[in-house]
Amino acid sequence: MTTAGLAATVGVDPKSVERWLTQDRVPHRGTRARVATALGHDETYLWPSLRDGLGTPAVTASELVSVWPTRDSVPGDVWRSLSSRVSHRLEVLVYSGGFVVEAFGLPREIRRMAADDGRVRILLGNSDSEEVRRRGVAEGLPTLPARAASTLDYLRDVRDLPGVEIRVHDVPLYASIYRFDDDMLVNPHTHGIGAKDSPVFHYERVGTGGLFGYYEKAFDRVWETATPPAPIG
Repeated sequence: MTTAGLAATVGVDPKSVERWLTQDRVPHRGTRARVATALGHDETYLWPSLRDGLGTPAVTASELVSVWPTRDSVPGDVWRSLSSRVSHRLEVLVYSGGFVVEAFGLPREIRRMAADDGRVRILLGNSDSEEVRRRGVAEGLPTLPARAASTLDYLRDVRDLPGVEIRVHDVPLYASIYRFDDDMLVNPHTHGIGAKDSPVFHYERVGTGGLFGYYEKAFDRVWETATPPAPIG
């Protein structure tokens, strides 16, 4: 099959196919699946870097699905689509995160996942933490501790469902992380700038390394030091 023929078959520009061959580029997951079907080979045969998970630049570039200049500019359909499709692993690392919990019906999706043996881990800022208070002041959000407490209260009805764990933390929040199975939205923070005014990157898992794995480990580090919230009284 010629490069032009493959490009036409899978619906990409012939120059993209040339880059796969000459620059070791790794296309996005949907394109890889179409190429694998067209050529009759497994994806890891065509792109061995998917198998070894070495975090090469090609793999890292293929992980990035979209980027938005601010969290407020992420279309609501993106949040709704990811939260409604998640089935086995939902993870959230924030200080308050009220917008995703309330506006996009996260408790409903948590109930659905709990009923289907999914796993949910949510990390919220400890409303009594000095770190959370200082962050709120620095970002012009003095009500941040109260917002964190409000989000925890909003989730009170799903806290004890099977497979659902919620913990509170007081670590400096360098990035908010929202994981939906093999998709992840990462909202990095810059000093003095609120999360809603900071960029968001959409990553899709490729292999076992790369940026998806980098942020996956970051979540786990915070989880290990976090503690369960006070019992519901």
